[in-house]
Amino acid sequence: MAPNDSAETTGDAADEATGTMAGRRRAARYVVPVAVAGVAAATIGLVPALADSGDPDLPKITAQQLIERIAASDTEQLSGTVKISTDLGIPSLGGLAGSLAQGDGAHGGSSADPQEKLTELASGTHTLRVAADGPDKQRVSILDSAAEYSVIRNGDQVWAYDSKSNEAYHATGDKASGHAEKRGGATVPDGVPTTPKAFAEEALKTAGPTTSVTVDGTAQVAGRDAYKLVIKPKQGGSTIGAITIAVDAKNGVPLKFTLSPSSGGKAVIDAGFTGVDFAKPAGSSFTFTPPKGAKVTEADDAKAQRQAGKQAPEFKVPGGPAGLDGLAGGKGVKVIGEGWSAVAEIEAPGGRAVPTSPKSGDVPPAAQQFLDSFGDKVTGKFGSGTVFKTRLVNALMTDDGKVYVGLVTKDALVRAANSAN
Repeated sequence: MAPNDSAETTGDAADEATGTMAGRRRAARYVVPVAVAGVAAATIGLVPALADSGDPDLPKITAQQLIERIAASDTEQLSGTVKISTDLGIPSLGGLAGSLAQGDGAHGGSSADPQEKLTELASGTHTLRVAADGPDKQRVSILDSAAEYSVIRNGDQVWAYDSKSNEAYHATGDKASGHAEKRGGATVPDGVPTTPKAFAEEALKTAGPTTSVTVDGTAQVAGRDAYKLVIKPKQGGSTIGAITIAVDAKNGVPLKFTLSPSSGGKAVIDAGFTGVDFAKPAGSSFTFTPPKGAKVTEADDAKAQRQAGKQAPEFKVPGGPAGLDGLAGGKGVKVIGEGWSAVAEIEAPGGRAVPTSPKSGDVPPAAQQFLDSFGDKVTGKFGSGTVFKTRLVNALMTDDGKVYVGLVTKDALVRAANSAN
């Protein structure tokens, strides 16, 4: 294997390349929106992503050149299978979300609504089948042993179909594009990555003075030669150990994304193609007609149901600790630190305290069990509170009504809270 230049790219170089990437996205609106979380994903029993034939011998390339190659990639057609495994160190959200959300299909919503269905990709292992033909035609299907869930975009038409419940979701025109994530043209809710490329773009936004970006050898992914781009925090205290992106040596498309925690062990996110074809997919991949007898929910109806409180647009714990439901819209949010060790300090709405031991009945039993499974009591100059932990995102909720959250360790959260008091 030819050695690769692993010298660190500078923050300016990374920023410049990221700018190039943004321009290219506007021009080519996209390239590989293939099935998540990566937010990307697949079914068990497929060929391993890494071939057994050994690392390929490829020409030398610098980190900056590789980032620029990702930015310049104009691949708009592909089909393939993506396997995504997510291990945040919390109970599976599949059944739990349904028991904690304010509503579900049983309360008038649709099990086919992408806003609700794709939250399942936040935990466990999933297999996705994806296809893309330019910025206006994409398909993502989540496969399981007995059913399939698909989201299909064709021009201004978006359909989603859940074969298990025989329910469909339909959006048209602005409602279709508004409901979908625009990054990569993927037809998924905002904030849900659907491919290794979507993951990679988010990771590259962090490149700067606090980040080390290097090329660390080569690999073969889904039968294709690739370079390995490694992104690491220079600072201590982050829950992120390293991010490795396997980049197709020929066309610059990210083929695999792996986020390893600083605590070691299994990857938090591992999303990659197990098979990929860059030929034009068949046109039939992007057509859909609801099967006979299927219940069809229009986007306007789904939105009205959510606004009426009959169906939650996102995972939340209703009636839970005071202040959490409105936290995102609260005022007084400030950032402590910078880069990978940055912590957001959030004042609970109205300065209300965040009780860490709610009264019986305030929180559904499943929700309380969920919270208790990853909470630690802590004290410091700030007073006292509880740190709720995952393997990636940690949050300190103080008893006097403040929340400190970041991709940092418990100790880093306590230091941030102490520094603010």
